[in-house]
Amino acid sequence: MSGNGPDERAGAAADGAGGWPVDLTGVTETVVTTLGPNGLWNAAALGVFTGDEDGDSDSGAASKPPTATAKTWGNTRTRRNFRRQGEGYVQFVDDPVTFVDAALSISEHEAPVLESAAAWTRVAVESIDRGTENGTEWVAWRLRPLESAIERETVPTINRGFGAVVEATVAASRLGVVGYDDDQLRERLAYCESVVERAGGPRERAALERVRECADW
Repeated sequence: MSGNGPDERAGAAADGAGGWPVDLTGVTETVVTTLGPNGLWNAAALGVFTGDEDGDSDSGAASKPPTATAKTWGNTRTRRNFRRQGEGYVQFVDDPVTFVDAALSISEHEAPVLESAAAWTRVAVESIDRGTENGTEWVAWRLRPLESAIERETVPTINRGFGAVVEATVAASRLGVVGYDDDQLRERLAYCESVVERAGGPRERAALERVRECADW
């Protein structure tokens, strides 16, 4: 699916420079879009870690926003686009199908902001660390918010199926990767499937089917 640009979305309420549109705690699962050399915006899943300027997590200081960081794993489009462009759009979505497409497939769009985004933040990115784990190179990035907007406000609901879909994308992305046990990952996927069947809705079930289509499962 494609979205409109940030200057075209009706009703967008910008927070201004230097802030996030939501409170960040722990690891927030988001979708990030980055501009590729083909002129399209690539969507990918991105876990945003938070901490204060001294590196402590979940800063409660009201005077400054928490430091936000993220890791890219492998030579992905997100990593290459971060390095090439130095920025991207971090988006807060509640549609499990959007999340699965971003996490496990090549998902490209004509505009940076997805239609399913409830809020977004344009961030500047800076590489701050790198290393290798289980044979895969990772790069850590500091995310500095430049502008943000809330597209829509909803009453939050809790759906175990959505959480299971997120966990399924993590397990599916590790299948066939050195350092991980495929049998254990498939057991985790089977458990996630059972949760979605018991507690998920139509979008969670559709998302799990996308996981099957995108992964060797």
